[in-house]
Amino acid sequence: MVEAALLYDDEHLHALFRVADRYVRSVHTEYDSDTYKDSCVELFVQPHGRAGYFALEVNAGGAFSLRHIEDPTRTSNRFAKWVMVAPEVAATLRIAHSLPSVVDPERAEPVDWWVELAWPFAAMEPYCGTLRPVRGQRWRANAFKCGDQTSHPHWASWAPIGEALNFHQPAYFGWLELAETVED
Repeated sequence: MVEAALLYDDEHLHALFRVADRYVRSVHTEYDSDTYKDSCVELFVQPHGRAGYFALEVNAGGAFSLRHIEDPTRTSNRFAKWVMVAPEVAATLRIAHSLPSVVDPERAEPVDWWVELAWPFAAMEPYCGTLRPVRGQRWRANAFKCGDQTSHPHWASWAPIGEALNFHQPAYFGWLELAETVED
């Protein structure tokens, strides 16, 4: 089971993923390593009216990769048009996690873990232009849970996807409303 909560303030998009899991493995520790192969969560967002989307993948140990993708057509270089978000820009994201940086050997027993992040809008703007103020905007988004290289590979998405096991389909992203007010 995976639960995700998204909030925003004037400067950040905040996300909390809570995961009830089994077969947890997390071995990638560097920025832009293959974190999607570990037990991980992913958040893809496409700001309103912008070309491309951001693909953020965070493993259970807090390592992550972050890319801006304008054309997700698969190629030998991953995608037809994409860039890795520069490490110095990616370093402005704040990520907290409940498990150690490395989980190896795999934990087969049930384990609850979480990842929390604060993603500055300023880290998005070099790739898609000025976003702020975001209040009242409507973005496309999807959230995922993966475990590609665990003993029990698995995948899940918040919004349905078209082509099996291809999360890079922005036409299938759901809607993220950056509401103007919070209601009780």
